Amino acid sequence: MEEETRAFLVLIVNTIALILIWMIANVLIGIFFGLAFFKDRPGTWNVVYYVFALTTLLWIMKHLKKKWGL
Repeated sequence: MEEETRAFLVLIVNTIALILIWMIANVLIGIFFGLAFFKDRPGTWNVVYYVFALTTLLWIMKHLKKKWGL
């Protein structure tokens, strides 16, 4: 396999792995620990969870954009 093709496929696999790890971590924290659901109104930890999830999503998007050269 050519080196350029191999590097492209590794980039694709690394991107998919990073997104899946982010998703699994958010599902674990959100559902398993119950931070994704409100009882009557959003609590402090619910807000912290959603801010963390949004911040890390934006960071991942910025990282991937830089990595892909877009």
